[in-house]
Amino acid sequence: MSEGLRVALVGNPNCGKTSVFNQLTGTRQKVGNYAGVTVERKVGFFNLPSGQQVRVLDLPGTYSLNATSPDEAVTRDVCLGKIDGEVQQDAFLCIVDATNLSLHLGLVLEVIALGKPVLVVLNMMDEVRRRGIQINVQKLSEYLGVAVVETVAKNTSGVSNLIKALQEQRFSFASHEINQLSGTSHQKVQRILNDVVVYVDKEDKRTEFLDRIFLHPVLGLVTLALLMFIVFQAVFTWAAPFMDSIEGAFKWLGEFVGGMISHPLLHSLVVDGIVAGAGSVVVFLPQIIILFFFILLLEETGYLPRAAFLLDKLMYKAGLSGRSFIPLLSSFACAIPGIMATRTINDSRDRLTTILVAPLMTCSARLPVYALLISAFIPNKTVLGFLSLQGLVLFALYMAGIVSALVVASVIKLFRKDKSEYALLMELPSYQLPSVKSIAIGLLDRGKIFLKRVGGIIFALSILLWFLCTFPQPPEHAVLPAIDYSFAGRLGQIIQPLFAPIGFNWQICIALIPAMAAREVVVASLGTVYALSGASDDEVAQGLSHLISSPTSGWTIATGLSLLVWFIYAPHCLATLATVRRETGSWRMVAFMTIYLFGLAYLAAFLTYQIALHYFG
Repeated sequence: MSEGLRVALVGNPNCGKTSVFNQLTGTRQKVGNYAGVTVERKVGFFNLPSGQQVRVLDLPGTYSLNATSPDEAVTRDVCLGKIDGEVQQDAFLCIVDATNLSLHLGLVLEVIALGKPVLVVLNMMDEVRRRGIQINVQKLSEYLGVAVVETVAKNTSGVSNLIKALQEQRFSFASHEINQLSGTSHQKVQRILNDVVVYVDKEDKRTEFLDRIFLHPVLGLVTLALLMFIVFQAVFTWAAPFMDSIEGAFKWLGEFVGGMISHPLLHSLVVDGIVAGAGSVVVFLPQIIILFFFILLLEETGYLPRAAFLLDKLMYKAGLSGRSFIPLLSSFACAIPGIMATRTINDSRDRLTTILVAPLMTCSARLPVYALLISAFIPNKTVLGFLSLQGLVLFALYMAGIVSALVVASVIKLFRKDKSEYALLMELPSYQLPSVKSIAIGLLDRGKIFLKRVGGIIFALSILLWFLCTFPQPPEHAVLPAIDYSFAGRLGQIIQPLFAPIGFNWQICIALIPAMAAREVVVASLGTVYALSGASDDEVAQGLSHLISSPTSGWTIATGLSLLVWFIYAPHCLATLATVRRETGSWRMVAFMTIYLFGLAYLAAFLTYQIALHYFG
């Protein structure tokens, strides 16, 4: 096999660069960070027909090499060969949206002017033909002095021209000095376009029609709310049969493995600690996959930038901008990439405010907790004959986080000394049919991330919690459950009075401690605690949801609702706090975030518990 080829993908946001990356590399991808910076580094591999391996580096999207954000600075420095630890690239593949050359060619000219080997990739050529646009590819190549290939990256066959060009190594240094084109960059682009592009119909009728709906000040907001509502309904209704199957599989696994272990302590460790702990979290994988399916679908179709534009006025009133929408939406997956995504916000005040409210978005780690408590205390029935009541409650929890974020941002705005604001400028790409392969790869990545958390931190904490719940062993002639004499039992009894006003029993108090490492650990922790608390084998076998909702558990509907509200606000994620410290460089911001979030959590849980007690007893 010949020596590997190293190429980097460069392009504007929304040019289809990620789709090209996914079509080329499939699942052979690795994600990490560049040395010394927090910007994500995504690398993939594939083999050419000749057998030569190609290493593909997917660079952050940028409109120019004149960087205004950390993401853009990384792209610039890789192009200049200034990133420590990053190999020199054999070629730069400039990915451009062929339907919008006037915006995308400027970056291509900048990369070519660096004197690097370049191959220009005209993506979305199916849209070009559909809209009647004619591009003289040969003449464009002559103007730029480098090879130009056509792709349709939303399907596998659409990148065959690119693979062939890489096989033939058609990337090259510019055959002439690009600066010979007179005028500024904009003038150069216009001169090229005037000679190589013919617009039969300059308007995209499909995009124009859809935007009249999705960007309408009233219809657009109604559509967005409806889309979010459908997502949360689907999270419960679609996932139910898969969750039942997973729950049954772990029940069988616990019985099967437990039957081969005779030593009581080892049996308890494996069945109650490891299998029960991991199983109580893995069961929520279908819900997480469904949630991310919708997020990726909206991203692939080009809807998300429009949602940001639509919400700009609302967010402006709250002291944010439409640019905060993408980081906040990312925080629905996890607050960590959401906080890191704020690097694209140029206004430092908006960026800091977005960081402070990002943890209020309902991340996927909260979903297992919500699903457990909703299934335990909210009846599984329909409203109006077709709406899931449980889905409605989940939707309300998500909306509570969003509204709370806007309120907190508004309060922060009141204390700003500088009241000036910046207008939102962003590109709205054409609507596209989603790439099935890109969505599949995205879902696979999210599933791996979730399961790694189960296999890593949750696995370790489940074992640690089992130890704390098991030792020391109860004395002879003990009359209470063994866990009451353990380290965890004693600690829970000590701190329980602090949480009594919000309805938390000592089992919940124990589970909240390891949950600081990761929110979803609380589910595994409750499973371990109740498995060791004297609950009957039948109750444990029926599942944690049935156990905590039983009359003998000590839980009430007021307790369940209070814990639900607690998790809207409580900052149960040390990794998020560490990311805030890294992104802001300030422990003061970490302390402020921790105090205000725990304060909100306790106040909201207290009010919920007291009101629920009044109405439900």
